[in-house]
Amino acid sequence: MTTLPLMPKATAVWLIEKTALSFEQIAAFCGMHPLEVQAIADGEVAQGIVGYDPIANHQVTAEEIRRCEASTTARLKILTVNNPVRRRSKGARYTPIAKRHDRPDGIAFLLRNYPQLNDVQIVKLLGTTKDTIAKVRDKQHWNTPNIKPRDPVTVGLCSQTDLNAAISEANTRLEREGAEIPTPTLEAGDFNFSEE
Repeated sequence: MTTLPLMPKATAVWLIEKTALSFEQIAAFCGMHPLEVQAIADGEVAQGIVGYDPIANHQVTAEEIRRCEASTTARLKILTVNNPVRRRSKGARYTPIAKRHDRPDGIAFLLRNYPQLNDVQIVKLLGTTKDTIAKVRDKQHWNTPNIKPRDPVTVGLCSQTDLNAAISEANTRLEREGAEIPTPTLEAGDFNFSEE
């Protein structure tokens, strides 16, 4: 599988302006047709696009460009970057406005079924605050009469993998402390088969 450089047209503009590579070489590197590269060079296409430097952005080395400038049959090879995508670890998780009213339901579900989760874990999972968790726990939330414990995964507040990771982390903490791991309790009200 061949990978293309980031912003191929802008990269092609930079290579046309700054190097002596042939149109075929630039086209092969950027995943374009040689006639499209020629049109960019003639100013018919990509007018106003600022060139994107692939050397400064660690997509190709200057030595690789010089090697390909020396031989018209040589092809540029994109650098492989060992930089896996990292998940955001700081800050509150964003919850869409349409799902924010479901957060107290998710908090109530986690408090009832997974008491081993501490407030910090619930904050990270649901993108809420400790104050909201305390109000739901103490039944002081402004919407307490309407809160129905619902699984935050099915509501769409968190993913099942994140929930499983938080539960296993909490269970490991309890084992380390020598405390008993509580089992989730499902009540008859969790399964509502009739429409009201």
